[in-house]
Amino acid sequence: MNLEILTPDKKVFEGEVTSVTVPGAQGSFEILNNHAPIISTLENGKVVVRASGREQSFYTYGGVVEVIDNKVIVLAEGVKEN
Repeated sequence: MNLEILTPDKKVFEGEVTSVTVPGAQGSFEILNNHAPIISTLENGKVVVRASGREQSFYTYGGVVEVIDNKVIVLAEGVKEN
């Protein structure tokens, strides 16, 4: 599936991933291939991106996540790469 992490200033990440864990407003949750469509608000916290056996994490400040047709878009107010 394709993931984009965006802030008002720039595109922080774009690429094919196997899973993404995000800090949802009611707790962290993982998004896998063929996930049901969803829109959720995000709390401040860690977004963990997994692709090709590698793991990369970003600390996001608020925002929303949208999942539809194996495309995940994280719109964050700010991001700090860990």
